[in-house]
Amino acid sequence: MGLVPALEEPLKQPLKSVLGPATAKVMAEHLGLHTVGDLLHHYPRRYEERGQLTHLADLPMDEHVTVVAQVADARLHSFASARAPRGKGQRLEVTITDGSGRLQLVFFGNGVHKPHKELLPGTRAMFAGKVSVFNHRLQLAHPAYELLRGDGEETVENWAGALIPLYPATAKLESWKIGKAVQTVLPTAQDAVDPLPGALREGRGLLPLPEALLKIHRPHTKADIADARARLKWDEAFVLQVALARRRHADAQLPAVARTPAPDGLLTAFDARLPFTLTEGQRKVSQEIFDDLATEHPMHRLLQGEVGSGKTMVALRAMLAVVDAGGQAAMLAPTEVLAQQHHRSITEMMGELAEGGMLGGTEHATKVVLLTGSMGAAARRRALLDLATGEAGIVIGTHALIEDKVRFHDLGLVVVDEQHRFGVEQRDALRGKGKQPPHLLVMTATPIPRTVAMTVFGDLETSVLDQLPAGRSPIASHVVPAADKPHFLARAWERVREEVAGGHQAYVVCPRIGDEEDDPKKAVRKKSPEDEAEKRPPLAVLDVADHLAKGPLQGLRVEVLHGRMHPDDKDAVMRRFAAGETDVLVATTVIEVGVNVPNATAMVIMDADRFGVSQLHQLRGRVGRGSAAGLCLLVTEMPEASAARQRLNAVASTLDGFELSRIDLEQRREGDVLGQAQSGARSSLRVLAVIEDEEVIAQAREEATKVVEADPELAHLPGLRTALDALLDDEREQYLEKG
Repeated sequence: MGLVPALEEPLKQPLKSVLGPATAKVMAEHLGLHTVGDLLHHYPRRYEERGQLTHLADLPMDEHVTVVAQVADARLHSFASARAPRGKGQRLEVTITDGSGRLQLVFFGNGVHKPHKELLPGTRAMFAGKVSVFNHRLQLAHPAYELLRGDGEETVENWAGALIPLYPATAKLESWKIGKAVQTVLPTAQDAVDPLPGALREGRGLLPLPEALLKIHRPHTKADIADARARLKWDEAFVLQVALARRRHADAQLPAVARTPAPDGLLTAFDARLPFTLTEGQRKVSQEIFDDLATEHPMHRLLQGEVGSGKTMVALRAMLAVVDAGGQAAMLAPTEVLAQQHHRSITEMMGELAEGGMLGGTEHATKVVLLTGSMGAAARRRALLDLATGEAGIVIGTHALIEDKVRFHDLGLVVVDEQHRFGVEQRDALRGKGKQPPHLLVMTATPIPRTVAMTVFGDLETSVLDQLPAGRSPIASHVVPAADKPHFLARAWERVREEVAGGHQAYVVCPRIGDEEDDPKKAVRKKSPEDEAEKRPPLAVLDVADHLAKGPLQGLRVEVLHGRMHPDDKDAVMRRFAAGETDVLVATTVIEVGVNVPNATAMVIMDADRFGVSQLHQLRGRVGRGSAAGLCLLVTEMPEASAARQRLNAVASTLDGFELSRIDLEQRREGDVLGQAQSGARSSLRVLAVIEDEEVIAQAREEATKVVEADPELAHLPGLRTALDALLDDEREQYLEKG
């Protein structure tokens, strides 16, 4: 190895040099662990006290479990089968117990010999496998097991008092094998470089890192576990908040052009033609934005609001203010349908003010152009020219806006719609289009609990719109249990007919399109226990539309809309629906965000249990946008007691998106919410739970801001710098990217 700096090398050792290539390969492939440090940070999921049988009643089926128990009895049976016709088939049934519960184990064929010799009544062991049900009894078939005998130092006494760590394991690697590997690398925990500044650690009464690692993997008492977790939570929260604080700090050093709207310009003219008054909330948030735009540092603001709270109006006024001040504004939408929708609604709101340079445009008018990937070459050339000359003050587009060819005359403001679809890189690419960094306004329609906002959007200031504008109608939501009460579903279609008869329109939303190639590989892999219970694929747009047009909604004008249609066809379908030429639109979630048809009053969501809580809330926001009340029916076949039904009941019971996003987060854990679901990486939060640890996150943010202000380069904190590099260069970069 030569002379290596002793600072953090031991934790960077690849696992294959310590554990051997075979184990290291499984750890890398199945658990994403590559170095000694990775393994030390693979914390136990929970701890068993010896002989405590996992409470099997609470175990979800198909879960990989580890239980510590004693063999009560073992019986070998012979049976006849196709493979062993003469009654030579062998089955070993072992019953294990921990004094409070019993569980059946079964072994078949040649696999019976070893356990038959080893699993004698009275023997204690750890057993691991997947729980299944056979003859109404829980059982483990062919579990892996590890006998607990007094071999070497591991005497029964040791085991008796010990808390046995159970690790997040996979079928390829049982918990105790991970435990043994951890045991091998645990001595290197002494070399772990502590990222927390000493003063902070002592001030908060936290353990040093090496001690915390030791105690989380080999606790003697429950207090050890609590102390270790408290310390490790701080690490995660603090290092992440330092990363965000450094972004904020760096952004604050950048120069930007202050954009103050001309006194009697475009904005004044626009406000004068509004047919309604802005809500108190819209006025307050607009003012925060105008104040930011008037400074010489780039604004970085997150605008979040309830579905339908009028975010687009606030964003549009900000864009007009910038155009007034001589700049250009770009709005980035996640899909073409949405970009077209925004373009249409913004030009409608602006009227002749959007006709700059055209006959009929007024003196303050500007041009509003659309730029998407599927535009024809001529239209695209025209749009690009309008941007380069500054003729177009406002451009709305998809990520086609980020391409190299797009040049702006003077880009002053970027508005990003639906942040979670755009990463930091794209924001930076678009920012690079300005002569100086433009101001940035990020809009999200999924209300985010405060802690998530601090964790995911920690580099942005936050504004919240929590009032609905006048004229928005209440939405009644009901769960339709199609399996328990089929007549409820029939009634749902009658309700749709009634809405249409009253001159209104309806959406029917399905989870799938229906023309997918059935990929057998996918079908095998993606089986959740709930899918297993249902044994059918989610309902598809094309099938449902066909069934409705021929059956319950016969005679109504039914059309379909989904993501694989040609953009022109999508646009034509949306236009017909908006014009009232279609009664019922059967669609996928392409209508989730921003689609605005005030005459649509009813929505039926099929297989509603297949959608997340926030997504259902988003979808529901498409109805009740006009003067008539909205109705949302959540159709499901899930049984009354299931978690899926509880989720749907929660959505039906409240229209408060912030409340729902909390429920969503508690149910799904943070991994998904923080963008890890999309990237397939494991959640970078290992012990921190965003909702429960609100306090820690808020305190860590405060401490991080102080540390970064005092020492932006972290020159005096090498341990923190190392931890930061590890957080950012790893796949966890995506964590910040995905925002």
